[in-house]
Amino acid sequence: MKHFSLHLTTLLLACASVVTSCSSPKKSCCASVSKSAATGATTIPDRPEKLSFPPFVFTPPKTDQYRVELKSGPVAYVAEDRELPLVTISIIVRTGDWVEPEGKEGLTDFCGSLLTKAGTESRTAQELEERLAFLAANLGSSIQGAQGSVALNLLSKDLDEGLAILREVLTKPRFQQDRIDLQKRQTMQAIKQRNDDSASIEDIEQGFLCYGEKFWDNRHQTAASIESITRDNLLAFHQRWFFPGNFTVAVSGDFDRTDMIAKLEKLFGDWPWTGTPPPPIPQDIAMAAPGIYLVDKSVNQGRVSLLLPGISRDNPDYLPLLVMNDILGGGGFSSRLVNRVRSDEGLAYSVGSIFQGGIYFPYAFRAAFQSKSRTVAYATSLIIEELKRIAAEPVKDQELADSKRGYVDRLPRNFASKGQVVGVFAGEEFTGRRQNDPQFWQQFTTRINAVTKEDVQHVAKKYLTTDRLVILIVGEKEEILKGHPDHPVKLTDLGGGKLTELPLRDPLTLKPQVK
Repeated sequence: MKHFSLHLTTLLLACASVVTSCSSPKKSCCASVSKSAATGATTIPDRPEKLSFPPFVFTPPKTDQYRVELKSGPVAYVAEDRELPLVTISIIVRTGDWVEPEGKEGLTDFCGSLLTKAGTESRTAQELEERLAFLAANLGSSIQGAQGSVALNLLSKDLDEGLAILREVLTKPRFQQDRIDLQKRQTMQAIKQRNDDSASIEDIEQGFLCYGEKFWDNRHQTAASIESITRDNLLAFHQRWFFPGNFTVAVSGDFDRTDMIAKLEKLFGDWPWTGTPPPPIPQDIAMAAPGIYLVDKSVNQGRVSLLLPGISRDNPDYLPLLVMNDILGGGGFSSRLVNRVRSDEGLAYSVGSIFQGGIYFPYAFRAAFQSKSRTVAYATSLIIEELKRIAAEPVKDQELADSKRGYVDRLPRNFASKGQVVGVFAGEEFTGRRQNDPQFWQQFTTRINAVTKEDVQHVAKKYLTTDRLVILIVGEKEEILKGHPDHPVKLTDLGGGKLTELPLRDPLTLKPQVK
């Protein structure tokens, strides 16, 4: 209503101006305005879909204006942003589960979590928390998968004190024993509850099936490994991997860029120890044999994952696969799987697929849903039909156009703020994409728009090979095997007829339980 009033006022003022300045009779002038308004009205389409707009054009920023190689070791991406009196500093650390000592599973999680929560040399954990609260500052850290992170956000007026705290956290963490003990108790409680939720069971078994039980990313915490972690273990792990040459930094906020670079040099300069770069991330993936793998769990819905070997994001098929998967099941309510399984058949509330190019190793393809036990087999058969269909026939022109436009239209979201800009570029530096494909973001729109229906069908045929499907089901075995009376599909008819029952694992040891 506010905008309507504004436009109406503008129109009235325009009319008044014409009437006042016109030398012709008043009636003639008003007629002229009315004719002009009527002429303009004829250019407005009668339906929204007939509206036309100029082509959307967005050029991502370039890395050079933000990147700086610090003399103290890290590569930093620095961006001034005066919109708010805040500064955000993010540090990515090259460490993770693959360098975790055997038998100490959970050490990386403990180090990542406790680094900023368990005090420093000059402050206890409580004193550190109280000082950060007084400064209205947020300081956190974690180590997940193949990277660690430390992040500080605070008012720009407190920057010097915040950097001093950050320096002490990075170089002189206390790892206070009572905080270690608390973390152990909390972790043990979570471990005991592993089998309470079918989603947790699915997550663990899915990792084993996709990559093998010996793969580094599948080395899960156990009661024994948690109990074995000591403060000395944390100190040794921290000192081995936390050093400037192992950092990539992103900084944005209310500061002068030259001054900030000098502060970063001081933050990372004169480090108390020399670290060693970590070894390459292992790639020894071993996917399970095709077939159906069923975990018997007494729940009223079955959780289903259909799995296939994946790719790394530097694969030439990466972008065509993104488009293909978006049409298949990654595009939300417009995707084929949602329309077929949810909208048409009403078999699942949530259904979709992901074919994400792996950063550190090839990430597996996954299509997933939940359905009532008796309809699990039928819904699974529909997913398989859609996998075969997208490989057998070209996608529709509109599907292709909508998917590509979606990727292009969403591109600016990655660069909506200076913090996002330096965060994206720091991630690209850390993961190697800047070195291997420096024009990725600059050429993203061109490359996406170049994907054809033939490309989509080609990658679907190449990668959605249903004879290699590994199908994981977590649910009530007896009910699932019955199938549905209205849909004569048996679970044993799928997955090549091979069905393997996976026993529940002991939550404390993750060893298969013996019935």
